[in-house]
Amino acid sequence: MTGREVRRMGTGRSSALLVCLWALLVTGCRPSVPPEGFEEAPVSTEPEPGPPPPAPEPPLFQPGFHLALRWSHAVSGTTTFRLRVPVSRTGQRLRLAFRSGDGSLVLRRVTAARAGSEGSLASEPVPVTFSGSPGVSMAARTRVVSDPVPFPIRSGDELAVSFEVEGQLAASSIELLPGSFMRPGSWASTPGPLGGSAWAVPVGLATVEVEGPPSRAFVALGDSITEGYIDGHDDLRDTWAFRAGAQLGVPIVNAGVSGQGFYDALRLLDGEALTLSGITDCIILLGTNDLTGTPDSELQAQMAELTERLKPFCRTWVGTLLPKELAAGGKYEEVKVSRVAMNTWIRTHLQPDVIDFEAVMHAPDSVHRFIDGLDEDGVHPNAAGHRVMAEEVVRVLRADGVRPQEGSAPGWEAPTERGSQP
Repeated sequence: MTGREVRRMGTGRSSALLVCLWALLVTGCRPSVPPEGFEEAPVSTEPEPGPPPPAPEPPLFQPGFHLALRWSHAVSGTTTFRLRVPVSRTGQRLRLAFRSGDGSLVLRRVTAARAGSEGSLASEPVPVTFSGSPGVSMAARTRVVSDPVPFPIRSGDELAVSFEVEGQLAASSIELLPGSFMRPGSWASTPGPLGGSAWAVPVGLATVEVEGPPSRAFVALGDSITEGYIDGHDDLRDTWAFRAGAQLGVPIVNAGVSGQGFYDALRLLDGEALTLSGITDCIILLGTNDLTGTPDSELQAQMAELTERLKPFCRTWVGTLLPKELAAGGKYEEVKVSRVAMNTWIRTHLQPDVIDFEAVMHAPDSVHRFIDGLDEDGVHPNAAGHRVMAEEVVRVLRADGVRPQEGSAPGWEAPTERGSQP
């Protein structure tokens, strides 16, 4: 091919390229006409869908009421107890757990209803069964759990649990359930006032489990300060544990036992606390009864043993010991030194899961005395003291992210003043 022919070919290709570019410019500025019968797919302007929301967690049985019931009470013939029980959890079904005392117990019939006034029922009594039977026989120191009972309930409601029994019932040593009654005979299904005698000592009924949306669920372990002793005629709703749970909208049930120290707490832990279903957290306020005659190192070792025992079961929170203004046997100076040493050890070794009760309860001029108006007798907080303790629990747990159970109404208060009958 000659050079002239190459140049002609190049010129022809350039001309063809210009023609193509001109055609593109002309057609690009005009709307294109699709072939006949062709339909363009619509262009979506909706955003791309995100991942589906997580499925709600299935309902779970967790305690809405619990007491350790360390002691024993005997009834020789069939007797009906109607306990007025405050419940700290929301759900659709219940399970009731009963404990026998130091001897055998025959539980003949049980019903559950909403509590009315003067021992009456505010709703129809619902029968409670045990493996399909209306009653059950129990050996000494045995716990039995009922079949699930359909019973919608909200946190803050009060149940009337009526049961006909004969034998030995596990019991508390103090009055905690005002508005409860006892009457000889079989009266569990009676809708009106039970009659008989006022009976505020918790017996037989250890736990009310409520099936509902899962939440944090706490159990408080301690002595009479936790159980709620003020003057012996007391109200569970006044305790720091119950009040804090009500404000948070989660259950903080009570496994405190008046008079106990570390030895009994460790020995009876399985039956009084670890038997509970669905517990996520434990709060320990224990050691006041061990301050006399026990070396500081031993007290600290016992607290460490207790927290280790609880680790597979729950996250543990430890409270500092309250001021103590007196001690038996003339050993008050020893008690003061040991209590300060124990609290220092708790703050140093158990952070960050510490609830510093002492810091909000001691007088400005002395860690050994209560703030005026917060104690009953120099050892036990009064109702105002329990409120201050509850506020500190709420502050610490809210800072940790504790949120109300779905469907609960946090912030409710006990419906009556302390000491009045519902």
